[in-house]
Amino acid sequence: MDNPFFENAYFIIGTSYAGKSTMVKALAKKHDGIACEENYHDDYDGELDAAVFPCLCYTRDLVDWHDFIRRSPQEYKDWIDGAKKECEILELRMLPEICNCNRKVFVDTNISIETLRRIAPIEHTLVMLSDPQIPIHRFFDRPDPEKQFLYQLIMEEPDPDKAMENYRQGLELICSQESYDELENSGFNVIYRDENRTIDQTVVLAEKALGLL
Repeated sequence: MDNPFFENAYFIIGTSYAGKSTMVKALAKKHDGIACEENYHDDYDGELDAAVFPCLCYTRDLVDWHDFIRRSPQEYKDWIDGAKKECEILELRMLPEICNCNRKVFVDTNISIETLRRIAPIEHTLVMLSDPQIPIHRFFDRPDPEKQFLYQLIMEEPDPDKAMENYRQGLELICSQESYDELENSGFNVIYRDENRTIDQTVVLAEKALGLL
């Protein structure tokens, strides 16, 4: 089955700490659109089969959460990569209904660069980038309950420093320069994180990049 084509959807991809979630919410508010915020695929109303979605079912079926942070860096990266592919499947199932409206839809997405080129006008995808070192060294700075939960798990380990280093090595694999370069050279418009720029100023840049002005 061919992928559907989304004329009224605007996709934002990129690195962590680049402002993707903030932009999706701000653009949807300003343009009276629909915001598909980070991990919106969690609202999928079907039952996931672990044989088909092993990565997404990993945490659902996890017995001891300490096993989550004890995985090797490569196991962590492989899980992240697999989860993104499985999320893409769910997003492509959900988006036709979401986009079946007369409103713009702004999506913080896991859909791959290759698929985005097929399902939307090229100017409907925006890449937002931050320095790859930011998510590696500031991952636990945010007050997100999920991140603080993982931090507590690491602190409960027999050797918290070793556990933290293991986790950071996983983040380094995920936030690699290679991944950054792939996004930067994707052919989509790019916005770089700038601490001195306000949210409203970034919204204007995003609007220009997405053809909304």
